[in-house]
Order: sequence, then structure tokens, then C-alpha cells
Amino acid sequence: MKHLVIFVALAFSTHTLADTIIVQSTTSTQNSGLYDYLLPLLKKDTGVQVNIVAVGTGQAIKNAMRCDGDVLLVHARSDEEKFVADGYGEYRRDLMYNDFVIIGPKADPANVAGAGDVIEALRRIRQAGARFASRGDDSGTHKKERSLWQAAAIDPDAGSGQWYLETGSGMGATLNTGVSLGAYVLSDRATWISFANKQDSTILFEGKPALFNQYGIIPVNADKCPNVNREAANTFTQWLLSETGQAAIAAYQVEGKQLFFRTPARLHSTIELK
Repeated sequence: MKHLVIFVALAFSTHTLADTIIVQSTTSTQNSGLYDYLLPLLKKDTGVQVNIVAVGTGQAIKNAMRCDGDVLLVHARSDEEKFVADGYGEYRRDLMYNDFVIIGPKADPANVAGAGDVIEALRRIRQAGARFASRGDDSGTHKKERSLWQAAAIDPDAGSGQWYLETGSGMGATLNTGVSLGAYVLSDRATWISFANKQDSTILFEGKPALFNQYGIIPVNADKCPNVNREAANTFTQWLLSETGQAAIAAYQVEGKQLFFRTPARLHSTIELK
């Protein structure tokens, strides 16, 4: 580990790397503008040029499994851990976090704002016959949403095309659908804050532990995917995990609001390729 720290420090200081890497990423980090802010700072420090492929978490993982990418940055922990356990990733680190929120019309016909927990909030939506717009794209947000419906003992597929509307799209497009139809939507907070077309919709439910949203970062295993630029991928990863990278993540704001938070060192969890 000491050798890795020394290597990364030298890479930061000498600016000798001129490599290009592909990052398979969740859409929320792209939609929020985080990469537009972070990547110039990273390139200045390391010389690494980063190309982002922003898709839903499920698709990002599939792309990385096909060796189409050097680093994976997503938010579906169990799938990330399986990715590493199956030999596709070298290691996984907690990178940052924020949370999910339920968006809906200010009139709040299902009285979601009065719910005691997220399970009750979803049950109120169903009982009121209110519309709910889902990404329906196997993204990290979609996976989270489906797990919450399951916990609420509700099968949304039974109402597909009626009250349950699957867009098959990213977060921004799904929010546009929800806002235009006066539907409820589960969104990551960062995308909602950055979203311009809020109209008459607002955050109605937030701040519960069940809505915690952890992001992980995984360099793709070069032994599995020989085209991976292992050196540049690890430089990118270690810069984001360094004090410099973590401070930059924490400093990023939209409309005066912090969008992503560093994971405290004592809470960092790791899974290594065996």
C-alpha cells in the first residue's frame, strides 16, 4: 500500500500520464454536472483524460463485463460486489453518497409528505390511485425503487401502463415525464437539484435511512480485460479517493447545495478480487 501511495503521489506531482480511459458510469453523476467540475481538476493533477459513458447502472455493469471500459462508477452495491467476486473488477471502494427523494406535485394527492416512512409513502401512492413514473431501465435508482415496492408488498407490474408508468429512460427524462403528468417519481437528490424543469413538482419525502444512496468505484480487472489501462484506471480511482479528490467532491454545489458527500473513512468498505 505504501508503494501505491508513493506512486499516486508522484503521478499527481509530475503530470507525466497522458492516458485516456473510459469510465462506465451511472447517469446521476453525469446529469448533476459533477464530471464537468471534477475531470478538469483530475486531468490537471494527473494528466489522465477521461471519457464518460453515462448509462443506467445495470447497463454500465454489462458494458464493463464486455471489457468496454477501464473503471466502473455506479450505485448498486450488491451488483458491484458480485462484479468483483466474479473477477471483473480488481477491487471496490465506497466513493461518496447522497440520498434518494420522492418527487411529486405540490398538491400531493396521496399525502406522501405525511407518511412516517418510505414504505407507507409508497402504499399511500398506490391506495390513492396516483401515477408513479419509473425509470424501468435496470439502473441503480430503478433497482432501489423495485426493492422498496417489494418491501411494501406491492406489485407495480400489475398496474403497468395504468398508474405505474415505465419510461425505460434516464433520470432526467423520467423526471420530465413525471412532472408533465403530475406523477410521483423516485429520484436521486443530485439529479433533482440540477433538474431545470421542476414546474409544479417538489420533494415530498426525504431524509430516511432507507433512502441512503452509496456510490462505489471499481477498476476493471486487466487480467480479465487485457485492453484495460490499469495504470491510468488506478490513478483515476486513487485520485478520487484521495483527500484532494474527496474534498473536490464535497465542494461541488448546485444552487448553493452540496450534491455528494464523502464517505467517512471509518465507514469505508472494501471488497477485493480473490
